Amino acid sequence: MKTFDYARADSPEAAVAAGGRFIAGGTNLLDLMKLQIETPEKLVDISRLDLAQVERREDGGLTIGALVPNSDLAANAHVVDGYPVLARALLAGASGQLRNKASTGGNLLQRTRCYYFYDTAMACNKRAPGSGCSAIGGYNRILAILGTSAQCIATHPSDMAVAMRALDAVIVTLKPDGDRRRISIHDFYRLPGDTPQIETDLEAGELITHIDLPPPPAGQQLYRKVRDRASYAFALVSVAGIVSVEDGKIASAALAFGGLGPMPWRDPAVEAALIGQAPSDAVFAAAADALLAEAKGFGSNDFKIPLTRRVLIASLRELTGASA
Repeated sequence: MKTFDYARADSPEAAVAAGGRFIAGGTNLLDLMKLQIETPEKLVDISRLDLAQVERREDGGLTIGALVPNSDLAANAHVVDGYPVLARALLAGASGQLRNKASTGGNLLQRTRCYYFYDTAMACNKRAPGSGCSAIGGYNRILAILGTSAQCIATHPSDMAVAMRALDAVIVTLKPDGDRRRISIHDFYRLPGDTPQIETDLEAGELITHIDLPPPPAGQQLYRKVRDRASYAFALVSVAGIVSVEDGKIASAALAFGGLGPMPWRDPAVEAALIGQAPSDAVFAAAADALLAEAKGFGSNDFKIPLTRRVLIASLRELTGASA
């Protein structure tokens, strides 16, 4: 690990004025620093800021502080009762020890777990722009089949962010000039294109302070994660689903996916294929067709395409109570 300066902020305003990389739980950043993938010249410790509360708003929604530990958020009564998809997604991530330390804001900003991103001897456009992508033509079993580019096929690793996207979360930030922004999670993440090193809409020095959730949605909620082992493994495919059925037809649907793309993936065409339809495997298959219309495997990850179809159909059966 290279030497760096360290400062401890006593307010969000002091944090953004300090100039440097923010550190809270450090469960991802410290690993990247040890491998010299990340080499910040200065760390600004925000772990003691007063941003660790979960509060119910007058409209029925929740405001979640960026420093709420993942384990505390998963156990929060408002989350368990109104947003079980989020609680289940959080509990599907990492391990108990990491969830105790990882922050809500930091979870949104995790870097990819692509093998080649973590190996500084290999070419990686996300780590070293312009160097190439070793994953294309390499071992890419866990990597993306949607939203890729010729520069990068990495996946976003967060479980929590998948549920947040299904819930239409809004990310609240503070900029160094004192301005505050509200960024829909649908606009927060960026596709790789020709600049895979730019992963979010955050500006330099911009600090996530809160995440706002709308009032609890109607319908059944589910988080299903398929992975190589029962814990401490990233998703091969995951689904965060919220579906309501009225008078025998699907009245509303929100579906987000992990393990498939460079961001938590949500495609309006998938939900459009469901709404107004009576639940059936034929309707579910049409939704899967919409999701996978532009899916592309890269060899080792070709299996994700049929696997995603099966996981989505099984999830929709459970959410709607439809039989096979």
